[in-house]
Amino acid sequence: MSLFRVKYLSFFFILISLFSFLNILYSYYFNLYLNLNTYFFSLITSTLIGLIFYKINITNKKPTVFEKILTVLLGYFLMPLILSIPFYFSIYNLTFLSAYFETVSGFTSTGFTIFENIKHIDPGLILWRSSIQWIGGLYFLYSIIFLIDIYDESLKKSLTNFLSFNSSEILKQTIKIFLLYSGLTISIFLVLNIFGIRSFNSLNLAMTIISSGGFLPVNDISTILVYNSQIIIFSILMLISFFSIFFTYNLLFLRNKNLNFFYEDIHLFFYFIAVVSIFFVFFSYDNNFTNNFFSLVSSISNIGISMNIDQKNLNIVFLILVIIGGSFFSTSSGLRFLKIYSLTKYSINQILSFSRPKNVFMNKLAFSKINFDTDDINKYFLTVLIFIISLFSLTIILSFGNLEFENSFKLAVLTLMNTVNSSAYGISEIDFNSLHYLIKIFLIIFMVVGRVELLTLLLIAKKFLFKY
Repeated sequence: MSLFRVKYLSFFFILISLFSFLNILYSYYFNLYLNLNTYFFSLITSTLIGLIFYKINITNKKPTVFEKILTVLLGYFLMPLILSIPFYFSIYNLTFLSAYFETVSGFTSTGFTIFENIKHIDPGLILWRSSIQWIGGLYFLYSIIFLIDIYDESLKKSLTNFLSFNSSEILKQTIKIFLLYSGLTISIFLVLNIFGIRSFNSLNLAMTIISSGGFLPVNDISTILVYNSQIIIFSILMLISFFSIFFTYNLLFLRNKNLNFFYEDIHLFFYFIAVVSIFFVFFSYDNNFTNNFFSLVSSISNIGISMNIDQKNLNIVFLILVIIGGSFFSTSSGLRFLKIYSLTKYSINQILSFSRPKNVFMNKLAFSKINFDTDDINKYFLTVLIFIISLFSLTIILSFGNLEFENSFKLAVLTLMNTVNSSAYGISEIDFNSLHYLIKIFLIIFMVVGRVELLTLLLIAKKFLFKY
């Protein structure tokens, strides 16, 4: 166990037990007894594992980056085992693999589901699906702090004065993340209620939005969002998982405001305005801008849900937005806009330096005093390269699963970007339950691959393939 820092995982097992207890109370209150015993199983199991992991003694030696990566990966595979208990022991006769697939999909905030008709699912289990997303989103944010050493210097500088990286300060900031994450969830829930969405749907959708997940309490979101005002407010709320989770806090509470704390969100804001303007000018000819705006925001935030309308001419555009992604410190996935922007700017400067050798071109991020160096650019390039290799590999694997090449490619992109399949991408009708078990296993693996920083794969390979 020395390679794994399991005490880090103990908090999340205790959190699972808390949500199990809440589901028990919910089931008793609304007389939902069909799957009640399954939550007792998850409560007891998660509590025991959480206490055991907390009591395990490990050396006080500072963990290496490799040990941290293994711990995070262990959490992505181990916690879904416990979270899948209510699915596996439910009345729906799910195989273990199907239950585990559903759980990993929720925990990684992907949203692929093996259920054909959500209306037939017990409300308690629907709430459990949403809870899995919420826990997984929080785990992802904590993992960024846990793996902060692997990220590039420019991104770390935006947090340097906010996170001092000693143990006491990190504890204080992780508590702050928990409070922010919980507070934003409650705020989204209240706003949705104000706009006429029933409380049960508002609660599930709030946990979906904050975690950038894809699970819905209904089959079609258009049955909940009936009016244009509801569609617009829901779209705006999805932006919360597009910008940094610290954005609102920094605006309201940070003293001696420094643009370094806002530079990524400023870039994202201008990127968002540019994309919306392009859509408004070129893609609103059919007077369907509201639905396009909904799919646009859903794509850039890596949530992926859509209004179930034909948008075939925009499928590739939405996929590109999914790949670009959102903020570094948010629950969204993607390659991250700032990385693509920096890599593009650096490449252009390199080309211009050869054509105009007497000129000096600064690799500086706008709206900040931060310069990105060659090491950062190398990391960006390797991230893109690993994504392309992973995308090519998964597309070939899916092609052997009776899927057309186009659908295999789209599904591979969405899997690696942890975005749910929907009509916005032209693949809303995939029956995950009927897929071959090997295809399910590969999708599980690549959903986890997409959720962790792609650079960690290179570090793992380097550890095993190269000797120091």
